[in-house]
Amino acid sequence: MPTLTIDGTEYEVAEGRMILQAIDDLGLLMSGVDIPHYCWHPKLSIDGSCRMCQVEVEGMPKLQIACNTLVTDGMVVRTDVERVKKAQRGVMELLLINHPLDCPICDQAGECTLQDYAFDYGMPGARTEEPRRPAKKAMDLGPTIVFDQERCILCRRCVRFCREIPKTGELGVFARGDHSLLELFPGTELDNPYSMNVADICPVGALTTKDFRFKIRVWFLDDVESICNQCSNGCNIYASRSNNRIYRYLPRRNDSVNDTWICDHGRLSYQLIMENRLTEPRVSRRGTSYADAVRAAGDAVRAARESGGSIVGVASPFVGNEDLFVLKQLLEAVGAPAATFAVPRGESDELLVKTEKAPNASGARALGFEESDASPGAVAVALVLGHTLAEECLKGVETLILLDTENCSLAERADIVLPARSFAEKEGSFTNHAKRVQRFRPILEPTFEALSEGEILQRIGAAAGLTGWTASYDVHEVSKRLSETVAGFDGINLDSLDDQGCELA
Repeated sequence: MPTLTIDGTEYEVAEGRMILQAIDDLGLLMSGVDIPHYCWHPKLSIDGSCRMCQVEVEGMPKLQIACNTLVTDGMVVRTDVERVKKAQRGVMELLLINHPLDCPICDQAGECTLQDYAFDYGMPGARTEEPRRPAKKAMDLGPTIVFDQERCILCRRCVRFCREIPKTGELGVFARGDHSLLELFPGTELDNPYSMNVADICPVGALTTKDFRFKIRVWFLDDVESICNQCSNGCNIYASRSNNRIYRYLPRRNDSVNDTWICDHGRLSYQLIMENRLTEPRVSRRGTSYADAVRAAGDAVRAARESGGSIVGVASPFVGNEDLFVLKQLLEAVGAPAATFAVPRGESDELLVKTEKAPNASGARALGFEESDASPGAVAVALVLGHTLAEECLKGVETLILLDTENCSLAERADIVLPARSFAEKEGSFTNHAKRVQRFRPILEPTFEALSEGEILQRIGAAAGLTGWTASYDVHEVSKRLSETVAGFDGINLDSLDDQGCELA
């Protein structure tokens, strides 16, 4: 492997990589090795247009752009010499010549690379007296994106994204020289299924999403690492929250899952979390306390066992591995067969979107559950997680115990209803279509009494008088037991998972 020395430190890097790529591979770019850049993006083709990443390479008479300079063995690069800093100041001055001085009212303020670099690498003040070039403001590019043309620095990231990732090519740079402007091609609009990613990769405030624009200042937000639950791909996300409310999802980089992208549907799915929520426990279709509903469920399970009645479980591919494991243990404790589960399906694409519209179908299979949408027939008790199974399939159930997040038609049919926490309100893990186990963390706290499915089942087991079952619940302990007892999950638990996840054995 070639060796690359940057500012006196030697690194081993992969062969055939450009300087920026090599440093990014090491995880050091702008985090130990600071090479500022605008047009370069790790998942797009090299453009080399912004000239911000100039560095000094020993043996070369002129400064080189790090994004398009191939690493050779023994190469020595310097980023902290005066000629590099002077070049950076010059580039920043040119980029800011026509840029509006509207940081206080720009929605990108606080996470704008141009703003950051102006402080770190820019001139202390402008030397121009001419008026800035006028351009359009608040242009509607399509159903999701607003474009402030005067803020654009022509890095062309969005152009390359549309051409190379969704391959729709709606955007282009028109005219030449200082007349160049980013525009839509005539007769088109930015309306592909991944359109909102252009706002993520825009280094300035030129492209913003209609969904988030002017909702809240970013410095009031706290980003939580999580997983999108809209299909079996399990795209990695940041959920931005404030005051117990989610304001947006942003894609989180994971080269093994979603690179740095997310589909628009998944991005906007945070809006569904609080939609039509089930907020009240019910027994015999009447509201009651949580403790009474759990007690009624435990009594039903006990009565079925004592009378020899059959008990079945219906799992959900929308709940975490830990919740499903507790269901598995509960069914084994009462001598019931393994649970079945149904998976909703829909359209897919060649990029990220998968046919299975649930995040944990692979986890259910790995835990030994069988995929089926058949009716369990006439049974005494059914423990049902979620509402993926059609209501008519459960007509033969004498006592239907439902653990769900949504106030669906099945909740009206159920004899005992227990509100459950959504994935955004608890901790756990999903197993995606490629059998990669990934951790999600609590983002919100429900404003009503609700427990995770695993904790509800744990309490039902205790209320039913099952040997060794107590009402206490610790998801980390459950995760460890899962790791120790289920083949494939060896060594995989919530404490061992990093932010990139881990594949099943």
